[in-house]
Amino acid sequence: MTKKQRAEVIITELEKLYPEVPIPLDHSSSFQLLVAVALSAQTTDKKVNEISPKLFEVAGNAFKMNLLEVEEIKYLIQQIGLSNTKAKNLKKMAELLIERHSGEVPQTFEELEALPGVGHKTASVVMSQSFGVPAFPVDTHIHRLLKQWKISEGKNVVQVEEDAKKIFPKNLWNKLHLQIIFYGREYSPARGKGEKDFLTKMLFDK
Repeated sequence: MTKKQRAEVIITELEKLYPEVPIPLDHSSSFQLLVAVALSAQTTDKKVNEISPKLFEVAGNAFKMNLLEVEEIKYLIQQIGLSNTKAKNLKKMAELLIERHSGEVPQTFEELEALPGVGHKTASVVMSQSFGVPAFPVDTHIHRLLKQWKISEGKNVVQVEEDAKKIFPKNLWNKLHLQIIFYGREYSPARGKGEKDFLTKMLFDK
């Protein structure tokens, strides 16, 4: 199979498995999604979803978050990794959203990536899932699987993202990146032996 043919098989099979893809992080606004994605670094979406309701109850928007002290934010998110750094980032993020954007989440990559704790992946998730802008956020599942499927030889997420955008149609990016994440979690976990990973077998079965 050529790379293009493998890409077509991936698209077809993932669409069969996941015709609908819910956003894994619970939220009810673009601000809450931004916070949830920022919190998800080096921890699981499940863990973020466990702690975010209490956080959003008292700090569901930039103005309310800004009223909290860093220590109060840290207390609310203490169960997740890097809580100290993340608490400082959330406080500063809220301040800058109010100062620069009237408390609203900006709708450009540049403005999002200028916020504390917001890298390109976080910005890509918010742009794609809150604002519908085509983006291809690369997490560990996507990085691993696109290498495994020989779609990308990228040594880093930047290269993997570029390769993914070249091979997959732009109108599918926002849904497809979630489908790959769901597939990775269910059929090809990093620590698993890959017994259930039928898609890799299908792509490379001689």
